[in-house]
Amino acid sequence: MNYLPHITVETAPNPTASVIWLHGLGASGHDFEPLVPHLGLTDLAVRFIFPHAPQIPVTINGGYVIPAWYDILAMDFERKIDEAQIQSSSDAIAALIEREIARGIASDKILLAGFSQGGAVAYHCGLSFAKPLAGILALSTYFATWKSLTPSAANAQIPVFLFHGDRDDVVPEAMGIEARRRLQDMGLAPHYQTYPMAHEVCMDEVQDIAGAIKSLLK
Repeated sequence: MNYLPHITVETAPNPTASVIWLHGLGASGHDFEPLVPHLGLTDLAVRFIFPHAPQIPVTINGGYVIPAWYDILAMDFERKIDEAQIQSSSDAIAALIEREIARGIASDKILLAGFSQGGAVAYHCGLSFAKPLAGILALSTYFATWKSLTPSAANAQIPVFLFHGDRDDVVPEAMGIEARRRLQDMGLAPHYQTYPMAHEVCMDEVQDIAGAIKSLLK
């Protein structure tokens, strides 16, 4: 099978857990690779997988071809997107999850993380995946497909951690709050944390991400 191109980083030999981490619009898998040493996972053997999004035309960027998980047609509050493309990206991430399972990682030791656009795909894939996952880490993102997505029974109570900057001018915090509300409407109990930052990642957030990973994969 042809998998998405990706970077792999292992914190120790013979990993017993996996984190699949999706970058944002116009970025690459290299974006979050440097954070792994800062997570302090000295007592966990984790395989981090950082996939690269495909190169596609993006409407809000004037149709220029850039790395993107799906096309964004309008930058309004609800974000008009190409839902077929977000489904295609979700399927590609699901294939990476299945490969980790085939490698011997239990599905409930596989965690999805995503920043911005990558977080929207992490929501879609994680909530709909047919086997129980460890959780979803949603960074500076929004729940793009809440209207059309029905969570699988396996992940109807999946742990979700939302991290957002209160000065984000790309994905305003109101969109993160809306995602939390939609998750609660689905019966989930998401954890929500804000930071004094824009559309970025700060070290306090990295420490909280590390705590979440340790709690979900211990």
